[in-house]
Amino acid sequence: MTPLIFALVVVLAAAFAFINGFRDVSNSVALAVRTRALTPTVAVLLAAVFNFIGALLSSGFAVAVSQNWVTLPLGDSGLSILVSGLASACIWGLLLWWRGVPSSSTHALVGGLFGAGTASVVVGGNAVGGVDQSLLFQVALPLLISPVIAFLGAYLLVYPVTWAARYAQPNEINRRFRAAQSVTAGAVAFGHGLQDGQRVSAVLLLAILAAGYADGGPIPVWVAMLSAVMITVGTLCGGWRISHTMAYRLIRIDPLRGVVAQAFSAALLFIGAIGLHWPISTTHTVTSGVLGAGENQHLSGTHRKLVARILSLWVLTPAVTAGGAFVLELALSPLTGT
Repeated sequence: MTPLIFALVVVLAAAFAFINGFRDVSNSVALAVRTRALTPTVAVLLAAVFNFIGALLSSGFAVAVSQNWVTLPLGDSGLSILVSGLASACIWGLLLWWRGVPSSSTHALVGGLFGAGTASVVVGGNAVGGVDQSLLFQVALPLLISPVIAFLGAYLLVYPVTWAARYAQPNEINRRFRAAQSVTAGAVAFGHGLQDGQRVSAVLLLAILAAGYADGGPIPVWVAMLSAVMITVGTLCGGWRISHTMAYRLIRIDPLRGVVAQAFSAALLFIGAIGLHWPISTTHTVTSGVLGAGENQHLSGTHRKLVARILSLWVLTPAVTAGGAFVLELALSPLTGT
């Protein structure tokens, strides 16, 4: 039974990576397409290239993430927890994509692991170690801190940028910042690959350890390649529903403020992935940065009801995926002997 469940984990991890790239491509391309800095095709290709590079390089952090993230029970019980958590996160991610709502894949996954681990304890199995700390440091604190920092940082950064461009003509400002958006879109895609690629690789490493196929050591090449390739393929498919929400429904934004939002968001992603080894949601960061930069103008045009709806779904995401994974794990428990 172990090889079969392990194979199912690999398939679901690949699906999770695909959905992650499919949904989160909007963070890189939405503003650049909205301001006509890039065509949709060029924007998606640019995002795909930098997502692949970032995800491939992120494998170097995946071992540390898997060791400091959660501890799974060994054998079929641990693998079934991954199956339930991944399946719940994938279903919720697709549902929110269909509704055009940007949300965090990481928060969905951690919530799913928590729910599946709780169900494992209920049926007499072993608990998931470290999941409480993951909920605190990977869900609660990022949910509260990173959007606030992104919003305030982007809002304040508009002041020095507009001051520096105060003597330029509006057409010249737009031309220059449209060109700059090509760089910031690539930077966001690279930061997304660094952040989310390591999460997919960490899940696969946890599965390898739980199945007893390895006892630690360097990350296998196939794990890094699978994570990078599936995120890239998802990016190439492009989930335009969320891009439409961010670029056209959420707030009106010009090229200058688009560059500010994406540049500051990318900087936060780099600091989180490389400097602090702290998981930061690309979606939360970029969405908040867009709102912050867009609010710093005379007529912001913010769709406040939509913002409130998105924020409420951000809070609900880990709870909903935890509930879904709880039910799935109860259903799978007879197969794993728990």
